[in-house]
Amino acid sequence: MITAAAPRSSNEPHNWWETRWFVAAMICLAFVPLLYPAIPPLVDLPGHMGRFRVELDLAHSPDLQRYYTFKWALIGNLGVDLLILPMAKIFGLELGIKLIVMTIPPLTVAGFLWVAREVHNRIPPTALFALPFALSHPFMFGFVNFSLSMALAFLAFGLWLRLARLDRTRLRGWLFVPISFVIFVAHAFGWGALGMLCFSAEAVRQHDRGISWWRSGLHAAAQASVMALPILLMLLWRTGSAGSSAHDWFDFSSKFFYIESALRDRWDLFDRSSIAVVFMMLVVTFARRELGFSRNLGFSAFVLCLCFVCLPRILFGSAYADMRLAPFIFAVALIAIRFRGQTPLRFARMLAAIGLVFYVARIAATSISLALAANQQQRALGAIDHLPVGARVLSLVGTPCGEDWALSRMSHLGGIAIARRNTFENDQWNIAGANLLQVRNPGQYGGFAADPSQIVVSMSCQRREYHGIDGVIAAFPRASFDYLWLIEPPAHNPRGLAGMTRVWGAGASALYRVAPAGKGAPASKVAPAGKSANSAG
Repeated sequence: MITAAAPRSSNEPHNWWETRWFVAAMICLAFVPLLYPAIPPLVDLPGHMGRFRVELDLAHSPDLQRYYTFKWALIGNLGVDLLILPMAKIFGLELGIKLIVMTIPPLTVAGFLWVAREVHNRIPPTALFALPFALSHPFMFGFVNFSLSMALAFLAFGLWLRLARLDRTRLRGWLFVPISFVIFVAHAFGWGALGMLCFSAEAVRQHDRGISWWRSGLHAAAQASVMALPILLMLLWRTGSAGSSAHDWFDFSSKFFYIESALRDRWDLFDRSSIAVVFMMLVVTFARRELGFSRNLGFSAFVLCLCFVCLPRILFGSAYADMRLAPFIFAVALIAIRFRGQTPLRFARMLAAIGLVFYVARIAATSISLALAANQQQRALGAIDHLPVGARVLSLVGTPCGEDWALSRMSHLGGIAIARRNTFENDQWNIAGANLLQVRNPGQYGGFAADPSQIVVSMSCQRREYHGIDGVIAAFPRASFDYLWLIEPPAHNPRGLAGMTRVWGAGASALYRVAPAGKGAPASKVAPAGKSANSAG
Protein backbone atom coordinates (compact mmCIF):
# COMPACT_ATOMS: atom_id res chain seq x y z
CA MET A 1 0.00 0.00 0.00
CA ILE A 2 3.02 2.31 0.15
CA THR A 3 3.89 3.65 -3.25
CA ALA A 4 6.19 6.03 -5.08
CA ALA A 5 4.99 9.28 -6.62
CA ALA A 6 3.18 9.00 -9.93
CA PRO A 7 4.78 11.44 -12.39
CA ARG A 8 2.49 13.97 -14.02
CA SER A 9 2.24 13.87 -17.79
CA SER A 10 3.19 17.15 -19.46
CA ASN A 11 -0.20 17.34 -21.20
CA GLU A 12 -2.29 16.19 -18.23
CA PRO A 13 -4.81 18.91 -17.26
CA HIS A 14 -5.04 20.26 -13.73
CA ASN A 15 -8.08 19.14 -11.76
CA TRP A 16 -10.09 21.82 -10.00
CA TRP A 17 -8.65 20.95 -6.56
CA GLU A 18 -5.11 21.44 -7.90
CA THR A 19 -5.59 24.95 -9.29
CA ARG A 20 -3.97 27.95 -7.66
CA TRP A 21 -7.28 29.72 -7.10
CA PHE A 22 -8.64 26.70 -5.24
CA VAL A 23 -5.53 26.40 -3.06
CA ALA A 24 -5.77 30.12 -2.26
CA ALA A 25 -9.45 29.71 -1.38
CA MET A 26 -8.71 26.82 0.99
CA ILE A 27 -6.05 28.87 2.73
CA CYS A 28 -8.31 31.93 3.03
CA LEU A 29 -11.20 29.80 4.33
CA ALA A 30 -9.15 29.06 7.43
CA PHE A 31 -9.37 32.77 8.38
CA VAL A 32 -13.17 32.63 8.66
CA PRO A 33 -13.72 31.15 12.18
CA LEU A 34 -11.83 34.01 13.87
CA LEU A 35 -13.18 36.93 11.85
CA TYR A 36 -16.10 37.67 14.19
CA PRO A 37 -14.66 37.34 17.73
CA ALA A 38 -12.94 40.50 19.00
CA ILE A 39 -10.78 38.25 21.18
CA PRO A 40 -10.12 34.74 19.84
CA PRO A 41 -12.08 32.58 22.35
CA LEU A 42 -9.44 29.91 22.77
CA VAL A 43 -9.26 28.33 26.21
CA ASP A 44 -5.87 29.52 27.47
CA LEU A 45 -5.45 32.61 25.32
CA PRO A 46 -6.88 35.21 27.77
CA GLY A 47 -4.33 34.06 30.35
CA HIS A 48 -1.54 34.49 27.81
CA MET A 49 -2.86 37.96 27.01
CA GLY A 50 -2.43 38.89 30.66
CA ARG A 51 1.21 37.85 30.40
CA PHE A 52 1.62 39.82 27.18
CA ARG A 53 0.37 42.96 28.95
CA VAL A 54 2.99 42.48 31.65
CA GLU A 55 5.81 42.02 29.15
CA LEU A 56 4.68 45.10 27.21
CA ASP A 57 4.03 47.53 30.08
CA LEU A 58 5.88 46.32 33.18
CA ALA A 59 8.69 48.86 32.78
CA HIS A 60 6.35 51.86 33.10
CA SER A 61 3.43 50.50 35.15
CA PRO A 62 3.79 50.82 38.95
CA ASP A 63 0.70 48.64 39.36
CA LEU A 64 2.15 45.74 37.40
CA GLN A 65 5.49 46.18 39.14
CA ARG A 66 3.77 45.61 42.51
CA TYR A 67 2.44 42.24 41.41
CA TYR A 68 4.74 40.69 38.82
CA THR A 69 8.26 40.22 37.58
CA PHE A 70 9.17 39.43 33.99
CA LYS A 71 12.65 38.38 32.91
CA TRP A 72 13.38 37.69 29.26
CA ALA A 73 15.26 34.49 28.49
CA LEU A 74 15.95 32.59 25.28
CA ILE A 75 13.60 29.65 25.73
CA GLY A 76 11.67 27.39 23.38
CA ASN A 77 8.26 28.99 23.96
CA LEU A 78 8.32 32.58 22.69
CA GLY A 79 6.51 32.63 19.34
CA VAL A 80 3.57 34.95 20.00
CA ASP A 81 5.38 36.61 22.93
CA LEU A 82 7.87 38.04 20.44
CA LEU A 83 5.42 38.77 17.63
CA ILE A 84 3.16 40.81 19.90
CA LEU A 85 5.94 43.32 20.60
CA PRO A 86 5.73 45.06 17.19
CA MET A 87 2.06 44.16 16.62
CA ALA A 88 0.92 45.80 19.87
CA LYS A 89 2.73 49.02 18.97
CA ILE A 90 0.87 49.16 15.66
CA PHE A 91 -2.54 47.71 16.51
CA GLY A 92 -2.76 47.53 20.30
CA LEU A 93 -2.69 44.32 22.33
CA GLU A 94 -6.14 42.88 21.60
CA LEU A 95 -6.26 43.53 17.85
CA GLY A 96 -2.61 42.54 17.54
CA ILE A 97 -3.32 39.18 19.19
CA LYS A 98 -6.34 38.61 16.99
CA LEU A 99 -4.34 39.24 13.82
CA ILE A 100 -1.53 36.93 14.92
CA VAL A 101 -3.76 34.08 16.08
CA MET A 102 -6.14 34.16 13.12
CA THR A 103 -3.13 33.80 10.80
CA ILE A 104 -2.01 30.48 12.34
CA PRO A 105 -4.67 28.19 10.76
CA PRO A 106 -4.14 29.55 7.21
CA LEU A 107 -0.38 29.10 7.59
CA THR A 108 -1.00 25.52 8.71
CA VAL A 109 -3.27 24.82 5.74
CA ALA A 110 -0.65 26.29 3.41
CA GLY A 111 1.97 24.03 4.97
CA PHE A 112 -0.19 20.93 4.56
CA LEU A 113 -0.89 21.67 0.90
CA TRP A 114 2.73 22.53 0.11
CA VAL A 115 3.93 19.26 1.60
CA ALA A 116 1.29 17.37 -0.39
CA ARG A 117 2.36 19.10 -3.62
CA GLU A 118 6.04 18.34 -3.08
CA VAL A 119 5.53 14.69 -2.17
CA HIS A 120 2.98 13.77 -4.85
CA ASN A 121 3.96 16.22 -7.62
CA ARG A 122 0.35 17.35 -7.36
CA ILE A 123 -2.29 17.93 -4.68
CA PRO A 124 -4.27 14.72 -4.28
CA PRO A 125 -8.00 15.12 -3.53
CA THR A 126 -7.56 13.24 -0.27
CA ALA A 127 -5.38 16.07 1.09
CA LEU A 128 -8.59 18.06 1.68
CA PHE A 129 -9.44 15.69 4.56
CA ALA A 130 -6.33 16.90 6.41
CA LEU A 131 -7.20 20.61 6.32
CA PRO A 132 -9.60 20.66 9.34
CA PHE A 133 -6.66 19.70 11.54
CA ALA A 134 -5.38 23.27 11.17
CA LEU A 135 -8.10 24.06 13.74
CA SER A 136 -7.50 21.03 15.92
CA HIS A 137 -7.89 20.50 19.65
CA PRO A 138 -4.48 21.99 20.64
CA PHE A 139 -5.24 25.20 18.72
CA MET A 140 -8.73 25.46 20.21
CA PHE A 141 -7.17 24.96 23.65
CA GLY A 142 -5.12 28.10 23.07
CA PHE A 143 -1.67 26.56 22.70
CA VAL A 144 -0.77 29.44 20.41
CA ASN A 145 3.02 29.26 20.58
CA PHE A 146 2.87 25.53 19.88
CA SER A 147 0.37 25.97 17.04
CA LEU A 148 2.46 28.71 15.46
CA SER A 149 5.57 26.53 15.62
CA MET A 150 3.73 23.61 13.97
CA ALA A 151 2.47 25.86 11.16
CA LEU A 152 6.03 27.05 10.57
CA ALA A 153 7.32 23.47 10.80
CA PHE A 154 5.06 22.27 7.98
CA LEU A 155 6.00 25.25 5.81
CA ALA A 156 9.66 24.50 6.49
CA PHE A 157 9.08 20.82 5.74
CA GLY A 158 7.62 21.80 2.38
CA LEU A 159 10.76 23.81 1.66
CA TRP A 160 12.96 20.87 2.77
CA LEU A 161 11.18 18.57 0.32
CA ARG A 162 11.33 21.09 -2.52
CA LEU A 163 15.07 21.68 -2.16
CA ALA A 164 15.61 17.91 -2.09
CA ARG A 165 13.55 17.53 -5.26
CA LEU A 166 15.69 20.22 -6.92
CA ASP A 167 18.85 18.52 -5.60
CA ARG A 168 19.83 21.67 -3.69
CA THR A 169 20.79 19.88 -0.50
CA ARG A 170 23.83 22.06 0.21
CA LEU A 171 21.70 25.22 0.07
CA ARG A 172 19.13 23.41 2.20
CA GLY A 173 21.74 22.70 4.84
CA TRP A 174 22.67 26.36 5.14
CA LEU A 175 19.06 27.58 5.18
CA PHE A 176 17.86 25.17 7.83
CA VAL A 177 20.35 26.29 10.45
CA PRO A 178 18.57 29.62 11.02
CA ILE A 179 15.16 28.09 10.24
CA SER A 180 15.61 25.57 13.05
CA PHE A 181 16.41 28.34 15.52
CA VAL A 182 13.34 30.36 14.51
CA ILE A 183 11.01 27.39 14.96
CA PHE A 184 12.65 26.34 18.24
CA VAL A 185 12.19 29.82 19.70
CA ALA A 186 8.53 29.78 18.59
CA HIS A 187 8.06 26.49 20.47
CA ALA A 188 10.38 23.55 21.02
CA PHE A 189 7.71 21.03 20.01
CA GLY A 190 7.55 22.43 16.48
CA TRP A 191 11.33 22.16 16.18
CA GLY A 192 11.22 18.55 17.34
CA ALA A 193 8.41 17.69 14.93
CA LEU A 194 10.28 19.32 12.04
CA GLY A 195 13.37 17.26 12.82
CA MET A 196 11.38 14.02 12.82
CA LEU A 197 9.61 14.88 9.56
CA CYS A 198 12.81 15.86 7.78
CA PHE A 199 14.75 12.85 9.04
CA SER A 200 12.08 10.35 8.01
CA ALA A 201 11.58 11.96 4.58
CA GLU A 202 15.30 12.03 3.87
CA ALA A 203 15.71 8.39 4.95
CA VAL A 204 13.04 7.32 2.46
CA ARG A 205 14.54 9.49 -0.27
CA GLN A 206 17.95 7.88 0.23
CA HIS A 207 16.47 4.39 0.30
CA ASP A 208 14.60 5.08 -2.94
CA ARG A 209 18.00 5.76 -4.53
CA GLY A 210 19.08 2.18 -3.82
CA ILE A 211 20.81 2.63 -0.45
CA SER A 212 20.19 0.19 2.39
CA TRP A 213 17.92 1.30 5.21
CA TRP A 214 20.85 1.37 7.66
CA ARG A 215 22.93 3.65 5.47
CA SER A 216 19.86 5.68 4.54
CA GLY A 217 19.20 6.31 8.23
CA LEU A 218 22.78 7.43 8.84
CA HIS A 219 22.73 9.71 5.83
CA ALA A 220 19.36 11.19 6.87
CA ALA A 221 20.66 11.81 10.39
CA ALA A 222 23.66 13.64 8.96
CA GLN A 223 21.41 15.78 6.74
CA ALA A 224 18.99 16.57 9.58
CA SER A 225 21.85 17.38 11.97
CA VAL A 226 21.96 20.92 10.56
CA MET A 227 18.89 21.50 12.76
CA ALA A 228 20.55 20.18 15.93
CA LEU A 229 22.14 23.39 17.22
CA PRO A 230 19.03 24.47 19.21
CA ILE A 231 19.83 21.53 21.50
CA LEU A 232 22.41 23.87 23.08
CA LEU A 233 19.65 26.38 23.82
CA MET A 234 17.50 23.62 25.27
CA LEU A 235 20.28 22.49 27.58
CA LEU A 236 20.72 26.05 28.85
CA TRP A 237 16.95 26.52 29.12
CA ARG A 238 16.30 23.30 31.00
CA THR A 239 19.20 23.51 33.45
CA GLY A 240 17.46 23.56 36.80
CA SER A 241 14.32 22.23 38.40
CA ALA A 242 12.16 22.23 35.29
CA GLY A 243 14.46 20.05 33.28
CA SER A 244 13.29 16.75 34.75
CA SER A 245 9.60 17.58 35.00
CA ALA A 246 7.92 14.72 33.15
CA HIS A 247 4.95 12.70 34.38
CA ASP A 248 2.22 10.28 33.29
CA TRP A 249 4.11 8.00 30.91
CA PHE A 250 2.27 5.46 28.75
CA ASP A 251 -1.23 6.38 29.90
CA PHE A 252 -2.92 4.63 26.99
CA SER A 253 -6.48 5.38 28.09
CA SER A 254 -5.68 9.10 27.89
CA LYS A 255 -3.87 8.64 24.59
CA PHE A 256 -6.89 6.92 23.09
CA PHE A 257 -9.05 9.81 24.28
CA TYR A 258 -6.66 12.31 22.68
CA ILE A 259 -6.96 10.45 19.38
CA GLU A 260 -10.76 10.56 19.35
CA SER A 261 -10.73 14.20 20.50
CA ALA A 262 -8.22 15.47 17.94
CA LEU A 263 -10.95 17.76 16.54
CA ARG A 264 -12.62 18.43 19.91
CA ASP A 265 -14.42 21.72 20.20
CA ARG A 266 -18.06 21.91 21.37
CA TRP A 267 -20.40 19.22 20.03
CA ASP A 268 -19.48 15.70 21.08
CA LEU A 269 -21.32 13.84 18.32
CA PHE A 270 -20.14 16.13 15.54
CA ASP A 271 -16.50 16.16 16.65
CA ARG A 272 -16.31 12.39 17.15
CA SER A 273 -18.13 11.81 13.85
CA SER A 274 -15.50 13.96 12.15
CA ILE A 275 -12.76 11.67 13.44
CA ALA A 276 -14.84 8.71 12.23
CA VAL A 277 -14.83 10.25 8.73
CA VAL A 278 -11.05 10.46 8.88
CA PHE A 279 -10.75 6.81 9.93
CA MET A 280 -13.10 5.82 7.12
CA MET A 281 -10.86 7.61 4.62
CA LEU A 282 -7.86 5.69 5.94
CA VAL A 283 -9.78 2.40 5.76
CA VAL A 284 -10.84 3.16 2.17
CA THR A 285 -7.18 3.72 1.31
CA PHE A 286 -6.30 0.24 2.52
CA ALA A 287 -9.34 -1.32 0.86
CA ARG A 288 -9.14 0.23 -2.63
CA ARG A 289 -6.49 -0.94 -5.05
CA GLU A 290 -6.36 2.50 -6.69
CA LEU A 291 -5.11 4.11 -3.47
CA GLY A 292 -1.90 3.82 -1.49
CA PHE A 293 0.36 5.74 0.87
CA SER A 294 3.44 7.70 -0.04
CA ARG A 295 6.56 5.96 1.30
CA ASN A 296 7.85 9.36 2.32
CA LEU A 297 4.90 10.59 4.39
CA GLY A 298 3.79 7.12 5.43
CA PHE A 299 7.09 6.67 7.24
CA SER A 300 6.79 10.21 8.68
CA ALA A 301 3.35 9.39 10.08
CA PHE A 302 4.78 6.19 11.61
CA VAL A 303 7.61 8.13 13.28
CA LEU A 304 5.16 10.70 14.69
CA CYS A 305 2.98 7.87 15.97
CA LEU A 306 5.92 6.32 17.83
CA CYS A 307 6.68 9.69 19.42
CA PHE A 308 3.03 10.05 20.45
CA VAL A 309 3.15 6.66 22.17
CA CYS A 310 6.41 7.46 23.96
CA LEU A 311 5.66 11.03 25.05
CA PRO A 312 4.38 11.58 28.63
CA ARG A 313 1.31 13.67 29.35
CA ILE A 314 3.40 16.28 31.16
CA LEU A 315 6.80 17.29 29.81
CA PHE A 316 8.96 20.15 31.12
CA GLY A 317 6.04 21.08 33.39
CA SER A 318 3.64 21.59 30.48
CA ALA A 319 0.55 19.40 30.29
CA TYR A 320 -0.86 17.59 27.26
CA ALA A 321 2.51 17.04 25.60
CA ASP A 322 1.30 13.89 23.83
CA MET A 323 -2.16 15.30 23.05
CA ARG A 324 -0.62 18.09 20.95
CA LEU A 325 0.89 15.60 18.50
CA ALA A 326 -2.24 13.51 17.83
CA PRO A 327 -3.92 15.77 15.22
CA PHE A 328 -0.75 16.03 13.17
CA ILE A 329 -0.42 12.24 12.95
CA PHE A 330 -3.83 12.24 11.27
CA ALA A 331 -2.87 15.16 9.03
CA VAL A 332 0.37 13.56 7.80
CA ALA A 333 -1.33 10.18 7.24
CA LEU A 334 -4.07 11.85 5.18
CA ILE A 335 -1.61 13.91 3.15
CA ALA A 336 0.28 10.69 2.47
CA ILE A 337 -2.65 9.15 0.54
CA ARG A 338 -2.17 9.04 -3.24
CA PHE A 339 -3.47 7.33 -6.34
CA ARG A 340 -1.36 4.61 -7.85
CA GLY A 341 -0.52 5.29 -11.48
CA GLN A 342 -3.01 7.26 -13.56
CA THR A 343 -5.67 9.08 -11.55
CA PRO A 344 -9.22 7.68 -12.04
CA LEU A 345 -10.99 11.01 -12.49
CA ARG A 346 -14.49 9.97 -11.47
CA PHE A 347 -13.34 8.47 -8.18
CA ALA A 348 -10.93 11.34 -7.58
CA ARG A 349 -13.64 13.96 -8.14
CA MET A 350 -15.92 12.16 -5.72
CA LEU A 351 -13.21 12.12 -3.03
CA ALA A 352 -12.41 15.78 -3.67
CA ALA A 353 -16.09 16.73 -3.32
CA ILE A 354 -16.44 14.78 -0.06
CA GLY A 355 -13.18 16.25 1.27
CA LEU A 356 -14.32 19.77 0.41
CA VAL A 357 -17.69 19.27 2.12
CA PHE A 358 -15.89 17.89 5.17
CA TYR A 359 -13.56 20.90 5.37
CA VAL A 360 -16.33 23.46 4.80
CA ALA A 361 -18.56 21.75 7.39
CA ARG A 362 -15.78 21.87 9.99
CA ILE A 363 -15.08 25.53 9.20
CA ALA A 364 -18.78 26.40 9.49
CA ALA A 365 -19.21 24.53 12.78
CA THR A 366 -16.04 26.04 14.24
CA SER A 367 -17.16 29.53 13.18
CA ILE A 368 -20.50 29.08 14.95
CA SER A 369 -18.84 27.60 18.02
CA LEU A 370 -16.34 30.45 18.34
CA ALA A 371 -19.05 33.05 17.80
CA LEU A 372 -21.09 31.53 20.64
CA ALA A 373 -17.99 31.43 22.85
CA ALA A 374 -17.11 35.03 22.00
CA ASN A 375 -20.59 36.21 22.98
CA GLN A 376 -20.38 34.24 26.22
CA GLN A 377 -17.03 35.81 27.04
CA GLN A 378 -18.17 39.33 26.21
CA ARG A 379 -21.08 39.04 28.67
CA ALA A 380 -18.73 38.03 31.47
CA LEU A 381 -16.14 40.68 30.55
CA GLY A 382 -18.63 43.39 31.49
CA ALA A 383 -17.22 43.06 35.00
CA ILE A 384 -13.92 44.59 33.93
CA ASP A 385 -15.58 47.97 33.31
CA HIS A 386 -16.21 48.13 37.07
CA LEU A 387 -12.63 47.35 38.12
CA PRO A 388 -10.26 50.18 39.01
CA VAL A 389 -6.78 50.10 37.48
CA GLY A 390 -4.35 48.12 39.62
CA ALA A 391 -6.97 46.24 41.66
CA ARG A 392 -6.25 42.86 43.21
CA VAL A 393 -8.77 40.41 41.80
CA LEU A 394 -9.60 36.86 42.82
CA SER A 395 -11.29 35.13 39.89
CA LEU A 396 -13.28 31.99 40.51
CA VAL A 397 -14.46 30.11 37.43
CA GLY A 398 -16.95 27.28 37.62
CA THR A 399 -16.14 23.96 35.98
CA PRO A 400 -18.47 20.96 35.62
CA CYS A 401 -18.17 18.15 38.12
CA GLY A 402 -17.87 15.53 35.38
CA GLU A 403 -15.78 15.62 32.22
CA ASP A 404 -17.48 17.96 29.75
CA TRP A 405 -16.72 17.53 26.05
CA ALA A 406 -17.28 21.19 25.20
CA LEU A 407 -14.14 23.21 25.85
CA SER A 408 -14.55 25.88 28.50
CA ARG A 409 -13.70 29.33 27.19
CA MET A 410 -13.91 30.90 30.65
CA SER A 411 -11.19 29.20 32.69
CA HIS A 412 -8.57 31.90 31.99
CA LEU A 413 -10.87 34.83 31.24
CA GLY A 414 -9.46 36.69 34.24
CA GLY A 415 -6.30 37.34 32.24
CA ILE A 416 -8.21 40.02 30.34
CA ALA A 417 -8.44 41.98 33.60
CA ILE A 418 -4.64 42.14 33.61
CA ALA A 419 -4.61 43.10 29.92
CA ARG A 420 -7.13 45.93 30.35
CA ARG A 421 -6.70 47.11 33.94
CA ASN A 422 -3.14 46.16 35.00
CA THR A 423 -4.60 44.17 37.88
CA PHE A 424 -3.33 41.30 39.93
CA GLU A 425 -5.26 38.19 38.98
CA ASN A 426 -4.80 34.59 40.05
CA ASP A 427 -4.87 32.62 36.77
CA GLN A 428 -1.29 32.93 35.55
CA TRP A 429 0.81 29.77 35.21
CA ASN A 430 3.62 29.11 37.65
CA ILE A 431 5.93 26.79 35.68
CA ALA A 432 9.63 27.10 36.42
CA GLY A 433 11.56 27.66 33.22
CA ALA A 434 8.51 27.71 30.93
CA ASN A 435 7.01 31.09 31.78
CA LEU A 436 8.94 34.33 32.02
CA LEU A 437 6.30 35.94 34.26
CA GLN A 438 6.39 35.33 38.00
CA VAL A 439 4.15 36.61 40.81
CA ARG A 440 5.81 38.77 43.46
CA ASN A 441 5.48 37.39 46.99
CA PRO A 442 2.98 34.68 46.08
CA GLY A 443 2.63 33.56 49.70
CA GLN A 444 0.62 36.65 50.60
CA TYR A 445 -2.29 35.34 48.49
CA GLY A 446 -2.77 32.27 50.66
CA GLY A 447 -2.67 29.63 47.94
CA PHE A 448 -4.52 31.81 45.40
CA ALA A 449 -1.60 33.25 43.43
CA ALA A 450 -1.61 31.14 40.26
CA ASP A 451 -3.41 28.60 38.08
CA PRO A 452 -5.42 26.47 38.88
CA SER A 453 -6.58 28.38 41.98
CA GLN A 454 -9.20 30.10 39.81
CA ILE A 455 -11.03 26.84 39.03
CA VAL A 456 -13.81 25.87 41.46
CA VAL A 457 -16.46 23.15 41.54
CA SER A 458 -19.67 22.60 43.46
CA MET A 459 -19.24 21.38 47.02
CA SER A 460 -20.74 18.00 46.11
CA CYS A 461 -18.21 17.43 43.33
CA GLN A 462 -15.53 14.78 43.77
CA ARG A 463 -12.89 16.34 41.50
CA ARG A 464 -10.01 16.44 43.94
CA GLU A 465 -7.78 18.63 41.81
CA TYR A 466 -10.09 21.63 42.33
CA HIS A 467 -11.56 23.33 45.41
CA GLY A 468 -15.25 23.50 46.29
CA ILE A 469 -16.57 27.02 45.81
CA ASP A 470 -18.06 27.54 49.29
CA GLY A 471 -14.80 26.54 50.94
CA VAL A 472 -12.82 28.93 48.77
CA ILE A 473 -15.16 31.89 49.39
CA ALA A 474 -14.98 31.25 53.13
CA ALA A 475 -11.22 30.78 53.24
CA PHE A 476 -9.54 33.16 50.78
CA PRO A 477 -7.53 35.95 52.47
CA ARG A 478 -9.77 38.96 52.07
CA ALA A 479 -7.05 41.38 53.08
CA SER A 480 -5.06 40.32 50.00
CA PHE A 481 -7.80 41.01 47.44
CA ASP A 482 -9.93 44.00 46.50
CA TYR A 483 -12.49 42.20 44.33
CA LEU A 484 -14.00 38.75 43.95
CA TRP A 485 -15.03 37.93 40.38
CA LEU A 486 -17.35 34.93 40.04
CA ILE A 487 -17.38 33.74 36.43
CA GLU A 488 -20.29 31.37 35.76
CA PRO A 489 -19.77 29.75 39.18
CA PRO A 490 -21.50 26.58 40.37
CA ALA A 491 -24.30 26.84 42.92
CA HIS A 492 -23.00 28.26 46.19
CA ASN A 493 -24.19 29.49 49.56
CA PRO A 494 -24.81 33.26 49.36
CA ARG A 495 -24.07 33.61 53.07
CA GLY A 496 -20.39 33.21 52.25
CA LEU A 497 -20.51 36.55 50.44
CA ALA A 498 -21.50 38.44 53.59
CA GLY A 499 -19.47 41.61 54.01
CA MET A 500 -18.88 42.01 50.26
CA THR A 501 -20.66 44.48 47.99
CA ARG A 502 -22.05 43.33 44.64
CA VAL A 503 -21.04 45.91 42.02
CA TRP A 504 -21.95 44.07 38.81
CA GLY A 505 -23.80 41.00 37.64
CA ALA A 506 -24.84 39.21 34.46
CA GLY A 507 -26.59 35.88 34.81
CA ALA A 508 -24.68 33.73 37.29
CA SER A 509 -21.52 35.84 36.94
CA ALA A 510 -20.95 38.67 39.41
CA LEU A 511 -18.30 41.03 40.71
CA TYR A 512 -18.02 41.79 44.45
CA ARG A 513 -16.00 44.42 46.25
CA VAL A 514 -14.24 42.71 49.16
CA ALA A 515 -14.54 44.29 52.59
CA PRO A 516 -11.48 46.37 53.59
CA ALA A 517 -8.95 44.71 55.89
CA GLY A 518 -10.24 44.45 59.41
CA LYS A 519 -13.91 44.18 58.44
CA GLY A 520 -15.74 40.91 58.16
CA ALA A 521 -14.63 37.52 59.37
CA PRO A 522 -10.94 36.63 59.20
CA ALA A 523 -9.95 34.02 56.64
CA SER A 524 -7.78 30.95 57.02
CA LYS A 525 -5.36 29.76 54.38
CA VAL A 526 -6.27 27.10 51.86
CA ALA A 527 -3.75 24.65 50.48
CA PRO A 528 -3.02 25.20 46.79
CA ALA A 529 -5.20 23.27 44.41
CA GLY A 530 -3.95 20.04 42.91
CA LYS A 531 -2.63 19.38 39.45
CA SER A 532 -2.81 22.17 36.91
CA ALA A 533 -3.59 21.89 33.23
CA ASN A 534 -0.65 24.11 32.45
CA SER A 535 -0.31 24.92 28.79
CA ALA A 536 2.94 26.85 28.49
CA GLY A 537 1.91 27.97 25.02
